[in-house]
Amino acid sequence: MNSPEPKKSAPQIKVPATYMRGGTSKGVFFRLQDLPEAAQVPGPARDKLLLRVIGSPDPYGKHTDGMGGATSSTSKTVILANSTQPEHDVDYLFGQVSIDKPFVDWSGNCGNLTAAVGAFAINSGFVDAERIPQNGICTVRIWQANIKKTIIAHVPITNGEVQETGDFELDGVTFPAAEVEIEFMDPADGAGAMFPTGNLVDDLEVPTDAVAGGKLKATMINAGIPTIFVNAADIGYTGTELQEAINSDEKALARFETLRAYGAKAMGLIENLEEAAARQHTPKIAFVAPPNDYVASSGKQVAAADIDLLVRALSMGKLHHAMMGTAAVAIGIAATIPGTLVNLAAGGGERNAVTFGHPSGTLRVGAEAEEVDGQWTATKAIMSRSARILMEGWVRVPGDSF
Repeated sequence: MNSPEPKKSAPQIKVPATYMRGGTSKGVFFRLQDLPEAAQVPGPARDKLLLRVIGSPDPYGKHTDGMGGATSSTSKTVILANSTQPEHDVDYLFGQVSIDKPFVDWSGNCGNLTAAVGAFAINSGFVDAERIPQNGICTVRIWQANIKKTIIAHVPITNGEVQETGDFELDGVTFPAAEVEIEFMDPADGAGAMFPTGNLVDDLEVPTDAVAGGKLKATMINAGIPTIFVNAADIGYTGTELQEAINSDEKALARFETLRAYGAKAMGLIENLEEAAARQHTPKIAFVAPPNDYVASSGKQVAAADIDLLVRALSMGKLHHAMMGTAAVAIGIAATIPGTLVNLAAGGGERNAVTFGHPSGTLRVGAEAEEVDGQWTATKAIMSRSARILMEGWVRVPGDSF
């Protein structure tokens, strides 16, 4: 008896790629010129390709059939190209891939992966050879194409090559590595005001079943990434919560998404609440509280005396395991501006740096902001991250998947 012929399907194709960790995130990095021709321009083909690379949408929430890690921190993609801007080395485009839905969110930056962008740019020939020291620090000038801002990465070089190993420890990352200092220049997100409502604190109108009384104090800021800050106590939390306390509570997650949608509308990012579902990457929502002792997810003891405030932030509908780099910029900038909820949680007053506690430990962010004619502007935010190549070569996807 003859066996039936197997169904013919398009074979897999190979796409050059590098899998990298940057900060507390990791993602798949591509050079624009290495993508299939149809995916070299924005549009459905590019989105479908990246979805297939990551393994989304995955109703099982595991990313078993892709490169993603089934969390917002690990379902990320990066496309780098020769810079279109003068005095810049590379254009950096970030795509946040949804885990369970068929879309890629291009609305914001990933601050953590920025540390890896610098190294990738050097390794991939985007930085002129004469600008790379034999030993020392290479300054990589990055144009962040999602938000049209400049970021400077200071990448250590040893014997003419990117140094990845070292003793710099970053809470949320298991092993030490080389320190990469990142400067976010003029980090206000987008072309509008840093405080889109014109207020440092708003009484955000929300459903009464989400917050008693239907009003919630919020600081809504465009810096690093659009972010909505609320007081932990106002929504029944302490600010010391770890992931399981919130991510295992479906009602809590739905409530946060409701609050995020109302904040997004108040910030002018969406016109109607339903649009929030297709804009998961931005804005972020976070809650803040004054310092308190707690035990981080690694078992590390965090003392109230060692931090200025507590912050917990959600990303793509879940409490983040550490802190998004872009949200850390928002925290740093908001903390420098007297009267914001972030500043008040840190004790008020003027400052140019803040150390905050997050689920994995602590992070220090330096920031500068100034008030001109009644309008606040952010001039710079600085933080240290690290980065490492995990794997390089090709990713494979079915040829008919995009």
